[in-house]
Amino acid sequence: MTDQDAGQARLSPRQIITAMSGLVIAMLLAQLDNMIVAPALPTIVGELGGMDHLAWVTTGYVLASTVATPIWGKLGDIFGHRRTFMASIVVFLAGSALCGVSQDMTGLIGFRAFQGLGAGGLMVGIMAAIGLMVPPRERGKYQGIMMAVMPLAMIGGPLLGGFITDNASWRWAFYVNLPLGLLSLVVCWFTLKLPRRERTAKVRIDWWGSAVLTAWITALVLMLSWGGSQYQWNSPEIIGLGAVAAVGLVLFLFIERRAAEPVIPLRLFSSRNFSLANALGFIVGFAMFGGITFLPQFQQYVQGQSATSSGLLLMPMMIAAMVVSLGGGLVVSRTGRYRALPIIGSALMATGLFLFSTMGLATPAWQSGVYMAVLGAGMGCMMQTTNLIAQNSVHIRDIGAATGTTTFARNMGGSLGISVLGSIYAGRLSDAMGGGGLHQSGQITPAALQSLPQAVRDLFKTAVTDGIQSVFFWASLVAAAGFVLALFIRHVPLRGHAPSPATAAEQTAEELAV
Repeated sequence: MTDQDAGQARLSPRQIITAMSGLVIAMLLAQLDNMIVAPALPTIVGELGGMDHLAWVTTGYVLASTVATPIWGKLGDIFGHRRTFMASIVVFLAGSALCGVSQDMTGLIGFRAFQGLGAGGLMVGIMAAIGLMVPPRERGKYQGIMMAVMPLAMIGGPLLGGFITDNASWRWAFYVNLPLGLLSLVVCWFTLKLPRRERTAKVRIDWWGSAVLTAWITALVLMLSWGGSQYQWNSPEIIGLGAVAAVGLVLFLFIERRAAEPVIPLRLFSSRNFSLANALGFIVGFAMFGGITFLPQFQQYVQGQSATSSGLLLMPMMIAAMVVSLGGGLVVSRTGRYRALPIIGSALMATGLFLFSTMGLATPAWQSGVYMAVLGAGMGCMMQTTNLIAQNSVHIRDIGAATGTTTFARNMGGSLGISVLGSIYAGRLSDAMGGGGLHQSGQITPAALQSLPQAVRDLFKTAVTDGIQSVFFWASLVAAAGFVLALFIRHVPLRGHAPSPATAAEQTAEELAV
């Protein structure tokens, strides 16, 4: 791995900031969607029915995004990151509109999956674009610009989602994406100019790899989601899904080793830091999506908060993540040192998740807010750092594939985390409600719960609390494994400025000769 990579853009700070304006809006779009929908989930599930399908409102979205992410990244390397990024925005907006008109839970889950296909290209497009414009050593201060818009999404998103749910309709949690997405498209069209590596050979898309990737991931998520809840672990359905996942993974690795343009180049994993960064990204996704998905359940059902208040109460986690991520980026830019961040971050995440597992019926909102701040600080240490380590470990020609793979790992963690934790949550809730109570509880909105007899309310709150404790205990064990992995990261100096024209020409000739 050379210190400088051919293909890095040589742009002035003013040009970079101008080009990043459309990315900032897209970042806001991606962040708002997750933040707005979370406070509305209890009402959505209560209106459409099916508490046992709660996890799939998010899982369908994250699963589709997970599968699509490395594909978008590789398509960007082949066709150019600007055009693929804008195409992903269009798909995302179409999915948002369809989610808003959903009439039942099945339709909503399907449309959320379609929306997720577009979302898979948003974050990988943003990160790949920054990777092309800014060398790793200077990337922290420009990521600070991206982080400057995140308080609006992190704080305003939950508040807006709660306000929409309480005062209008949960459907506007999806419709609100449309004007912002259209604005992002217009701005990117005029301002986002990215360098593109010209290809002399015929373009080859890894269709077989993409198809097999989709098949084995879907089978794995379904197995973990349904096992022990809808089907016994030794049932033919679960065993069959496990077989499909195992055979699909082996077949996928076989295809990728021989593909001319693999959707996930396996050579990237020859770097220990790249492999560790992806493993840590997986754990971040596991914890992040778990916290956002299940905390509103506890806040609204047990603590009696409204959807608006529930969104407001997520602020400690979001603010802590934003502040620590921004501060960490500035420190990395000034010192070039980053190894301590994932170590500290994984320790804080494990601690925060374990604290959540101790919450009970009498836990006040301020105390759970402190726990959120601890978890948010841990997430802030790791969110940008894992991506930075991964990008610094590969050649610039693989920036899209590397970014896509890292984002894929994080989304995969979220998808499997929600499936596993959702299965645990639904199982504990069903047991506590007497087995058949889950079907009835699936029709209970937070508002409707207040009209039930006191004995029923107490039983339901106890069941939710029991489920939440189990969810976060298991999540804390996963985060603890991340702490162990972080200890093995080696410090590799970050690449600095863009290469000189002579170096760039020399490396480009070597690259095209490969």
